[in-house]
Amino acid sequence: MTEPDRDRLRELLDAVLDEEHATLGDMAAGAFATPWHFSRQLSHGAGEPPVALRRRVELERAAWQLRQGASVTDVAFGSGYASVEGFSRAFARAYGYPPSGVRTGEGGAQAHWLPAPNGIHFHPPMHLWVSEHEPAGASLQVVAQLVQHDLDETTELVHRAGELPEAEYRRVRLPGFQVLDWDGPEESIAAILDHHVRAKEVWLAAIEGRPFPENRGDELPALFVRQQEAGPRWVDAVRRIDREGAWGDRLIDALCDPPESFVLSSVVVHVLTYAAYRRQLVRQLLHQAGLDLGDGDPIRWFRNRGVTTPTGQEKP
Repeated sequence: MTEPDRDRLRELLDAVLDEEHATLGDMAAGAFATPWHFSRQLSHGAGEPPVALRRRVELERAAWQLRQGASVTDVAFGSGYASVEGFSRAFARAYGYPPSGVRTGEGGAQAHWLPAPNGIHFHPPMHLWVSEHEPAGASLQVVAQLVQHDLDETTELVHRAGELPEAEYRRVRLPGFQVLDWDGPEESIAAILDHHVRAKEVWLAAIEGRPFPENRGDELPALFVRQQEAGPRWVDAVRRIDREGAWGDRLIDALCDPPESFVLSSVVVHVLTYAAYRRQLVRQLLHQAGLDLGDGDPIRWFRNRGVTTPTGQEKP
């Protein structure tokens, strides 16, 4: 790309991200172009339609602001949304968890980045960052859906389990049953959900270099808090592995005797495989206990999450 081409792209990006340019017409006028030519030039130069680019960068800024402790309400209206509900839906579709799932100060300076075809991201406090090594993003698409489906489904299962009497929640329904030989018995809904959430807590501790997590119990209020904490962190961890091209990296677990090494891609596949198995077990056991949760089909889940057009606008 020649120097004038770079300058023109810079002008186009400035027009997209100008605080006063809320519509495609505003952006085009700011770049002294018709909406059609503006959209065509920007899509060609950045590989992303202008409205989609603006929406993504705004969400990245929103995620960073939330990590700094800003309220969801302030961030929602500051990002140009007409309601907190609309902002929360858009944020959850993009990140895989609601704004309330953002953990203040964790994940590093780039934790708020979303997959992008052009390496263009929000960089605090009010700048852009252009990554020269942005992954194409398509490789993450299926994995991202699996991870986000697991997060949403697990949250629903823990919530619905709270409708059971305590005795039914802890009732032994699968005597002697174990999902993994080395992981202990999982004979009740309580035990399966506890192991399901704890699997992410343990692997996150290893990936993030934290101490081995304490067992915080399977009481439902505590379990719900644990899921709210571990779920978003797991989504961020998988996204970070993809962004850094670290799928082939190895984790050496010195706590094992003898120490073992684990390829990160195999860790993610391991977690997703047994997560899906445990979710379906819990779903069936809840059904036996009288709760109807449907079949958990990811196709239906995907449709219910909402579909966006190439411009980033939600379809009705």
